[in-house]
Amino acid sequence: MATVTLLSAGCSSAETAQGGAANAAKALPVAITGPQPDVYMRGGDALRVTPLPEVGAPFVQKVEHALREDVLSSAKVAGETSAKCPAGVTQKAGAVSQCVVTYAGAEIPYEVKISDSYKAGSSVISYTKEPKQGLLVGKLVYQMINENYGSESGRSDASKLACDELPAAKAFDFGADTGFKCHYWGEHANKGEPGFTTLQIKIGTKGYAYSFEEVK
Repeated sequence: MATVTLLSAGCSSAETAQGGAANAAKALPVAITGPQPDVYMRGGDALRVTPLPEVGAPFVQKVEHALREDVLSSAKVAGETSAKCPAGVTQKAGAVSQCVVTYAGAEIPYEVKISDSYKAGSSVISYTKEPKQGLLVGKLVYQMINENYGSESGRSDASKLACDELPAAKAFDFGADTGFKCHYWGEHANKGEPGFTTLQIKIGTKGYAYSFEEVK
């Protein structure tokens, strides 16, 4: 659950994998050759939604703006966003309202809860915003795979890093197996022999982006 405070140069990006003839049939289609462009792991202006709501704008508009920036903060990749709280946001202590944020075509449901200490008529409204699903962002996965196993990982036991072709964005339940995979080539990956180690991509628990679990 997040409060109104937002969460948490290199080679070319993903490209069609090119391997030796012996490996071509097994290699996944998207080769990860270095850091991904347009991924902002530390945030920044590219992940801001402008213009800001006016000072006197309705509270629901301010919440919807904050939800859009919350999704961008977790996605780490700039993309088209929108947000809608169909029934508005109830300004009452402890009230929970339902909203939906769209990022690059993927819809993420949110719950917005007004602070239990809210006093009617107060000019300061504290609230939390909680996504009910996690978001798979293709470029972010490629970036994180590179950081964990590729050119930025410092590992010497992994090469020929590649992934399935991932969607720009897709919503999943937290902890779900996305059905997508990545892999890397290792000298001792296949029972001590050279081969690919396959990683299944799972949506993390709340507060964590993804987990990459080896397929045994």
